[in-house]
Amino acid sequence: MSAQQEGFAEVVVGAVARTTWAWRVELAMLGVVAVMAGATYDALGPPWHVVAVIGVGLPFGSVPVLRRWLVRLLHRSHVRRTWLAAVRRLDIASFQERLPVVSRVREVPAGYRLEARVPPRGCVDDLVRVAERIAADLGARDVRVRRFAEDAGRAEVVVVRRDPLAAPQPLRWPLATAERTSLWQPVPVGVDEDGRTVSMSLPEHNLLLGGEPGAGKSAALSLLTAAAALDPTVKLWLLDGKLVELATWAGCAEHSVGANVADAVDVLRTLQVDMGARYAQLLAQRRRKVGPDDGLPLNVVVCDELAMYLTVGDRKERTEFAEVLRDLVARGRAAGIIVLAATQKPATDIVPSSLRDLFGFRWALRCATRDASDTILGAGWATLGYSAAEIDAGLRGVGYLLHEGGEPTRLRSFWLDDDSLFAVADRAEAVRRQAAEAGE
Repeated sequence: MSAQQEGFAEVVVGAVARTTWAWRVELAMLGVVAVMAGATYDALGPPWHVVAVIGVGLPFGSVPVLRRWLVRLLHRSHVRRTWLAAVRRLDIASFQERLPVVSRVREVPAGYRLEARVPPRGCVDDLVRVAERIAADLGARDVRVRRFAEDAGRAEVVVVRRDPLAAPQPLRWPLATAERTSLWQPVPVGVDEDGRTVSMSLPEHNLLLGGEPGAGKSAALSLLTAAAALDPTVKLWLLDGKLVELATWAGCAEHSVGANVADAVDVLRTLQVDMGARYAQLLAQRRRKVGPDDGLPLNVVVCDELAMYLTVGDRKERTEFAEVLRDLVARGRAAGIIVLAATQKPATDIVPSSLRDLFGFRWALRCATRDASDTILGAGWATLGYSAAEIDAGLRGVGYLLHEGGEPTRLRSFWLDDDSLFAVADRAEAVRRQAAEAGE
């Protein structure tokens, strides 16, 4: 056989092998049916062997659990096959000899999720670079590719067919009827694309929340403020640049200020002094940080419209505000100080990068541009597919939360309507009065 004929034979064999492997689930099912038909033919003869095969197969059609299992199995096989065909059609250089091996397919509310291993000489970045072209080939809304942290050769691929966060009904906050809370426990803030509740642990963390007007910043901030208010051991400090957004919680606060920068500086100075005293106490007790059982309350600073305090009024006061707030964010975590700040766009000309970059948790709601999204979440996330600029204008409360886990989570925040908000505030004031009377 000539070299040309050998090459042609290898191509044919390879094509047959790939096709057989791609249809392995369906071929295996046909094989089982053929074996059963042959065995019953010898034992029963026609036409009873057909009746026997149908009798064995009926449970798969009549029993809901078995039927759903069979449908899922066939659907996942189809998903795996169409995805690999799309990758093959793109003619990626590093995947010429072998395609990524799909080890698992799972349906999720957004579409389906695959786990794939790239072949030798390939890398996950090869898939990242062509993710948009794969989405176009599949007719999907989006394709998101993420490398597994523990294995550079494995990728998680989410093929987005629908937006599970676009439900018309608001999501009720699970703690809306709680009598009291403990801020040492994670606070539920929303639901992710898999339908799972996303919770945020606030002690030793600070949060920067940003987005366009009407994106849902104040509503998201109110969830965390409500959780802090319902914990009678928490001291709440409110800086309300719009005067009305945090007014509901004034009865629960140690101090509440409006748009006066000088008053805001006084509040921060008070906390700065308390922070110094706490560190002296921790040093004397040979401890490194405030804990839930040491009797020192958490101090939660809620600042709505941070930009107002950094751009309006006397320049000296603005500079002092930025310096003291930066000190609290930088050094206050171990002393039990939590800063929750919301603003439209924390650009460097508004929020100094020396302050902005200290916030460990970031929450980006809808933004006008990819750069604005990166300003909130951090540079480079939009390139990796985490851009709040791609959120539909009608999806209030949908955004990306960067907290524990190391990468942004797309979620829809819970919602407190006005009636629920006032009810929670009244309950929080009552539980604080009771705690004060009881000497807690």
